[in-house]
Amino acid sequence: MLERTDYRAIASRFRSLVALLLMVLAFSIFADGFLSVDNLWTVMRQISVNTCLSVGMTLVILTGGFDLSVGSILALSGAIMAGLLKFGTQLEALDLYIGYQAPAAILIGILAGAFLGLFNGVAITRFKVPPFVATLAMLTIARGLTKLYTGGEAITGLGEAFVSIGSGRLLGIPNQVWIAAGIVVAVAVLLKRTRFGRYIYAVGGNEAAAQLSGVNVKRVKLMVYTIAGALSAVGGLIVTSRLNSATPIAGEGFELDSIAAVVIGGTSLSGGKGSVLGTVLGALIIGVLNSGLVIMGVDPFWQTVIKGFVILLAVVVDRLNAKE
Repeated sequence: MLERTDYRAIASRFRSLVALLLMVLAFSIFADGFLSVDNLWTVMRQISVNTCLSVGMTLVILTGGFDLSVGSILALSGAIMAGLLKFGTQLEALDLYIGYQAPAAILIGILAGAFLGLFNGVAITRFKVPPFVATLAMLTIARGLTKLYTGGEAITGLGEAFVSIGSGRLLGIPNQVWIAAGIVVAVAVLLKRTRFGRYIYAVGGNEAAAQLSGVNVKRVKLMVYTIAGALSAVGGLIVTSRLNSATPIAGEGFELDSIAAVVIGGTSLSGGKGSVLGTVLGALIIGVLNSGLVIMGVDPFWQTVIKGFVILLAVVVDRLNAKE
């Protein structure tokens, strides 16, 4: 027979999946059209961006860190991609103009996101700035740089090749879903099948013990924040290409949804415990919740309140599990 601790472990492991199934059942009853094929694909497209951000956030939180800057990095990276595609680079001193095709602009945008993430990591590891403060500062810096770069205006008309990334389909599945799925698989393999993945869990579980065991804790944290920045830039790619526009307010509030997905998915805020699969389930819960409430005609302000209570409940459950 299973002991009480065994039941508790099973319940803890599958609570996100059970919550998702119950939520789908409830909305299928009370929200007409929720289970339609079109709406289900809409949910998958909507969560693709949050999945990219949340997977990076998972790595950060697994090390015991925090990242509030993912939404702003998304906006700045997307703006850089759009700006390069639309305006290129003008070197007046050399009387030279450089134009960019979509692959080059995308690569530069992702590198920019990775650099901003690295900047977070340096502030945290080199200068001992608390993650909350360092990433809050980056949130403001990146948002301000986005407004400066765009002049406060949207950059539109980015070309068919770029727009097809966010609006096209492959084998009947939206491209952004493929991108998010590829990231999930890659990071899941990283965590479960590589030495670096084991180091991430070790740092979050007990940083001092990991250091004594020969793990380069600073390097692990630098890499984790860099990856989170790069994945935020991928989110910027999806948003910008889907809308055919880069706006200075893109990604506002996205950091809250990503944190919610990670915590709801069972990753401990104390670090060292969690999985990418759990985060995907958390992102699905957020996406299903948003879609169901919209179909039911719930006031957007109440939607925010309900989402806040869901996040609070997830954190309370996490704290209770930590005490056991």
